Amino acid sequence: MKDVDIETVMMVLFVIALVISLWKIYVFLPKRRLADDDTTSDSIEELTALMLLCITDSYEQGSELTDRLLYEQMISHESFDKKHYWRFNQNRLNHLVTSYYANNPGVNTFKQIFEAQKS
Repeated sequence: MKDVDIETVMMVLFVIALVISLWKIYVFLPKRRLADDDTTSDSIEELTALMLLCITDSYEQGSELTDRLLYEQMISHESFDKKHYWRFNQNRLNHLVTSYYANNPGVNTFKQIFEAQKS
C-alpha cells in the first residue's frame, strides 16, 4: 500500500467526487412536465389564437394597436388563464408576434395580421 502514488489517490477521489456531483445534478433535474408549463405547443397555439382574437377585435372596433395595448388586452381578456400563464409578459408577447411574422411571410404589422385573418 506504500507504493500508491499521490496521483492515483487524487484520481480516485476525483472520480468519486465526479460521480457524486453528477448524481446530485440528476436528482434535481425535472422528471415530468409542470402543470403550469406555458412553453408547450398547445399553450403556444392557445396564446397565438388569443393574440389573433385580440388583434381582430381591436381593429374591428376601429382602434389602432400597439404592442403594449395588445399585451394589456390579452391579459384582461376573459379567456386568458391567469393561473396557467402567470409568467406571460411583454417579452413573451413580442416572441409570439415575431414567430407569427416568421411563419407568415409578407405579414409585418398588426394591420396586416388583421387583414390576413379577415380574408
